[in-house]
Amino acid sequence: MMAPSKATQAPFVKDERVLCFHMEMLYEAKILDVQAADSSDGWQYKIHYKGWKSSWDDWVPQDRVRKFTDENKELASQLMAQYKNLQSGKSKGPKKGTTAARTGGSDMSSARGSEERTQQGATTASGRGNQRRARDYDLEQEDNFHNRPSINIPLPDHMKALLVDDWENVTKNQQLVPLPHAHPVSEILDDYLAYERPHREEGSSAYDILDETVSGLREYFDRCLGRILLYRFERGQYHEMHQLWNSSDPNHTCASDTYGAEHLTRLLVSLPELIAQTNMDQQSVNRLRDELETFTKWFSRQHSRYFVNEYEQPGNDYVDAAKST
Repeated sequence: MMAPSKATQAPFVKDERVLCFHMEMLYEAKILDVQAADSSDGWQYKIHYKGWKSSWDDWVPQDRVRKFTDENKELASQLMAQYKNLQSGKSKGPKKGTTAARTGGSDMSSARGSEERTQQGATTASGRGNQRRARDYDLEQEDNFHNRPSINIPLPDHMKALLVDDWENVTKNQQLVPLPHAHPVSEILDDYLAYERPHREEGSSAYDILDETVSGLREYFDRCLGRILLYRFERGQYHEMHQLWNSSDPNHTCASDTYGAEHLTRLLVSLPELIAQTNMDQQSVNRLRDELETFTKWFSRQHSRYFVNEYEQPGNDYVDAAKST
């Protein structure tokens, strides 16, 4: 595909202050250079991350760059809050021996609910000794960040668009995914196993890894839904579902029996940061990444089947209660 003509105006310009994704985190940055890309992305930008060494300057595609707006700064704050909550909750993982325990599942407070709250500024260190300790801490944090086992799970553009629509429907339009979902996460994962198992030799390590990965996804979803996968407007609905799980209905006993593709997609984009908090070695991380990529490709091909066509509009009582929470 031809690169854009020189007459086309790039959406970002040299020296512009922007926000830029690095994995799933969004950082303040400055554009050092701009050039046309040989792809449909149109442009690529040389980025310098604020507060980071110039050795981390990088050329990035256009879809990783965001305007420096209050809305995008709030998104960056939300992602940072989620990361900090994950750090503080690392010691509260599931019992030893489970898949989530081996991959660092933790009892985390809700961070996604902070999308409508502003992040409080950090206290500035005073005194030369404090400033030196602050600089040392920053360098240590930078080293720790880049030494973490990391993965990138490519998400097709149409799935990214579904995520954006999902965010707007809930946070802006004040709508909800109808629940219990017509195609819950448990059904999606069972369908994937039925599809993928014939491609694996029964009893092989690949077969076992498939089962373990799907089991881990199910457990992560059940543990993370109420803690990091919900927007604040959805909290009331979540409490309603909790009452359903505590009833005698055998078909709806947990999150994966009740929530569906929309919330599962939110988990997929959160997994890189979740996995980065684990003690897994790089080889195990690479193996898990391959399994998650395979699942994501299959899942993205089934989007028309599993995603709802319309969100529901809750009553005024629900809206008023959500605003007052």
